[in-house]
Amino acid sequence: MESRSSPPSNVIHFPGARSAAFPGRDQKSLMDAVYAAGSLPIAAGDRATKDVATRLTIFGFVVLDEVQADGTVRRLRPSEAIHVSTAHPWRISRPSSRYAVDDSLPASDLDLFAAHLA
Repeated sequence: MESRSSPPSNVIHFPGARSAAFPGRDQKSLMDAVYAAGSLPIAAGDRATKDVATRLTIFGFVVLDEVQADGTVRRLRPSEAIHVSTAHPWRISRPSSRYAVDDSLPASDLDLFAAHLA
């Protein structure tokens, strides 16, 4: 009598149902919520949502503003957003245009968008 074993598989099944998507924890849900509402606030201590928002900023899907204590906002570059502490809340919003260059960029970054002859 020959014993048959199932072929090896690289799929690991975890028990239990998947948790429902939460806009602050899931990239797609967060991006959908921002695009539907225009902008969303992120609490100062919400590190998980800030991490997801930072990833979306790196790819250019959203923009981040840090809300200062006096109520003014400061646009965060993706490189800054990674290292920003949880001291201030953020506002995440959809970009006005993917290729727009405005005056909020530092002078050191403007040459990145300058037209060069080939």
